[in-house]
Amino acid sequence: MKYYLVAGEASGDLHGANLIKALKERDEQAGFRFFGGDLMQAEAGKPVKHIADMAFMGFIEVVFNLTTILKNLSFCKEDILSWQPDVLILIDFPGFNLKIAEFAKNNNILVCYYISPKVWAWNQKRVLKIKKIVDHLFCILPFEVDFYKQWGMDVDYVGNPLLDAINAFTPDTNFIEQNQLTGKKIVALLPGSRKQEISRLLPEMISVANRFPEYQFVIAGAPNFNYTYYDQFMDEQKIPVVFNATYDLLTHASAAIVASGTATLETALFDVPQVVVYKGHPISITIARAVVKIKFISLVNLIMDKPVVKELIQQDCTAEKIAGEIDRILNDKSYRAAMLANYNGLDAKMGLPGASAKTAGLIIQYASKT
Repeated sequence: MKYYLVAGEASGDLHGANLIKALKERDEQAGFRFFGGDLMQAEAGKPVKHIADMAFMGFIEVVFNLTTILKNLSFCKEDILSWQPDVLILIDFPGFNLKIAEFAKNNNILVCYYISPKVWAWNQKRVLKIKKIVDHLFCILPFEVDFYKQWGMDVDYVGNPLLDAINAFTPDTNFIEQNQLTGKKIVALLPGSRKQEISRLLPEMISVANRFPEYQFVIAGAPNFNYTYYDQFMDEQKIPVVFNATYDLLTHASAAIVASGTATLETALFDVPQVVVYKGHPISITIARAVVKIKFISLVNLIMDKPVVKELIQQDCTAEKIAGEIDRILNDKSYRAAMLANYNGLDAKMGLPGASAKTAGLIIQYASKT
């Protein structure tokens, strides 16, 4: 069977790679073509478009890069038609992928959407369109099933693929030595994978490091950048950057400063106390606050439906406030213990690994019926 996958950012690349692996195990004749990153490339060869050329965040940032986005959309549509897949698998990335879904549906291509668009956050009426253009929707967050049911849409809950990735992870016993780290306890810095968020968040994160000389701060580098890119944000204190080793970094971390996104959930699943940070273009933030209907920005708090981890957004995202929160995490034993106890509740809600295998099985089942 021929599978065409579209992922547009680092988390989608991770989940896409695991899904490709699961599909290959169940379909010996599987052929793949995809938009994705290095992890998907390791499973299925070179992507037709790399995620480094696709990920733009925020309303204003999208406007500034509209020409590139439109070119990518046009190319993707042409490539899908040319290749004629048996099934199109869209992975998150809704601003782009919902347009591709509509195009594919109009051209009688089976549309499977893996990792539901976060329509529960804003403009919920988009569900009505999703019902028309998506044949099968696979959700990874527990509360999404009830949300879609309220709109009269049946979806498949497959569990969360992060559990698959973490379950498959084998710690590198030489991580500290290979990355020339010291014996000090580690505070992990996870500034995201997009240029916009790294440029806004990393300077604040780095400024925190000077306030905790007894700790070693280490940056989790995104695979689409190199050390030179991160070095431009550093002052006289050079902070180590590790690439393709975020899980190893979290395994050794005592605390973490994390950009809002999938990484907040990964950090919690590794039982690392964290503070969540986010900064966007001021106009983008103003628009978001006007339309977004959720109480929290971090997946940890959204799933638990309460403030488990501190969120520092926009004007609150300063080195001083981040440092204050890191100090509480490291030195207030009761505060730290309460966060870790809530992580246990999160583990129970998340369930067991197997999302990639379950999704692959359902996709093959649905595609075989067409």
